Amino acid sequence: MITRGTTVALTLIGGWCLSLLLLVFGAALPPAAWLPAVLLRTLLQTGLFIVGHDAMHRSVVPASPMLNDRLGRVALGLYACLPYKLCRRNHLLHHRGPGGSRDPDFHAPHQPGVVGWFVRFLGGYLSLTSLTVLVSLWGGAALAADALHGHGLQVVFSFCTLPLALSALQLFLFGTYLPHRGRAMASPHGAITLAWPEPLSLLACYHFGYHVEHHCHPSLPWYELPACHRRLQEQTGLAARAHRR
Repeated sequence: MITRGTTVALTLIGGWCLSLLLLVFGAALPPAAWLPAVLLRTLLQTGLFIVGHDAMHRSVVPASPMLNDRLGRVALGLYACLPYKLCRRNHLLHHRGPGGSRDPDFHAPHQPGVVGWFVRFLGGYLSLTSLTVLVSLWGGAALAADALHGHGLQVVFSFCTLPLALSALQLFLFGTYLPHRGRAMASPHGAITLAWPEPLSLLACYHFGYHVEHHCHPSLPWYELPACHRRLQEQTGLAARAHRR
């Protein structure tokens, strides 16, 4: 049975693969299209991780854990050759005790600042093995693209390496650092919500700025977080009006 989660996951995976083929191995882009293409690839790159993330919570194909996990493995493998099983274990530890000693994403206040936190965040997901495989794949793609149109290194850096680096920064900034920094650790679930307009929330990190909502309902897929955010706002508003009476 094809569910919405399956359709969304396959659309993001398919969009990433198609854009890779067109931009790396296709005809050269005009200069004005270069930056939009990099940004599109970054958005799709982040989408792969979001698919993998939702698979970790078994919300891509809830009725079939096997298919759910297969899609998660494909998404994280394409994202950065990440091991799905290890990523899922670490992420579930984060949800079981945000800010605790066993939270792989936690960064204690006495440790170095945002840069140190980012390095620790990367180290929790990207291993030397993953990096070696990635560099090998990029090298092979650059050789193939160079044989086709003579711009192998340029297109692979622009549409593979750079989008991955920007995506990692995007996921860290809007999915970990801003929702979990400072005062957030004293709040429920060790998180706060970035209450941004929905279009901006989508572009920032597929609505993962609605982070309290995600921790309250981790099985909700990313595209249902805005509705959850609106419901919580309505409940808060009703409770505030009742208190004033």
